[in-house]
Amino acid sequence: MTNASRRRGSRRGDLPINSEINVTSLIDVAFTLLVIFIITAPMLQGGLEVQLPRAQIQPITAQDDPFIVSVDDTGTVYVGETPVSAEEFASAFPQLFRAAGAQIIYVKGDEAALYGDLFVVLSTVARTAQDEGVRWALLGEPEPRR
Repeated sequence: MTNASRRRGSRRGDLPINSEINVTSLIDVAFTLLVIFIITAPMLQGGLEVQLPRAQIQPITAQDDPFIVSVDDTGTVYVGETPVSAEEFASAFPQLFRAAGAQIIYVKGDEAALYGDLFVVLSTVARTAQDEGVRWALLGEPEPRR
C-alpha cells in the first residue's frame, strides 16, 4: 500500500459528511424576537386614556377602523386622538364622520367628565348618526365579576 492510498483509505473511515443545518441558533433568535414583540405590543396600542364608568355591559365586536369620540375629565373633546374644542366639534363633526366612512360611532366619556361636556358631544353624535343613518354606542368598562 502506498502512502497516497493510505490517506484515501483513512478518509473512508471518517464520519460521513453531515449536510443538515443546525437550527438551534435560528430558534434562539426566533424566541428572542417573540419576547421582544410580546413586551412591545401593549406599548404600540394607541388611544386616549380615560377612566370609563363601570356598568353591566356586553362586549362589542370591533370593526376594522372604529370612529371614536372621547371626552376626558377636563372636558376636552377628542376625535380619534385629535383634541378639538366643543364649538369646533359641533360644527366639524358631521364632515369628519362622512370623510371617515365609518358605519358606527363610539363615544367614550371619562367618569369624572362633566355632564354638560358629555351632553354636547352626545347630542351632536346622535344628530349626526340620525342624519347619516348610522348607529352610535357608548363605551364603558364592564363591572368586575365577583
